[in-house]
Amino acid sequence: MNVSNNPLLADMQSMLADLRASQNVTQLPSQPVQPVESTGNTARADFGGMLKSAIDNVNGLALEAGDMRARMEMGDTSITLAETMIAAQKSSIAFEAAVQVRNKFVEAYDKIMQMPV
Repeated sequence: MNVSNNPLLADMQSMLADLRASQNVTQLPSQPVQPVESTGNTARADFGGMLKSAIDNVNGLALEAGDMRARMEMGDTSITLAETMIAAQKSSIAFEAAVQVRNKFVEAYDKIMQMPV
């Protein structure tokens, strides 16, 4: 079978090109890492801010996925099933990563608490 003359393949390629053209994919701006000053509470405040920012990001992804899912279920034609599924997967992966980080913190805390004083 000659694949280059296959009309199904041509239709799929044109649909892919249309999908790529219609999607408005935005890149997250890259943020340079700022050095942490080692003066007292500054490092603690920066760590706390970084942790809060990460949790807010996970929460934002979950809210966005939930909103897209609800809009999709209500029949909103401005979003596609693919966009909805991608948002849900991003949310799931971010949540799983946050759980893994939490588990490592708990493990480190347990090791510190078991150290003899």
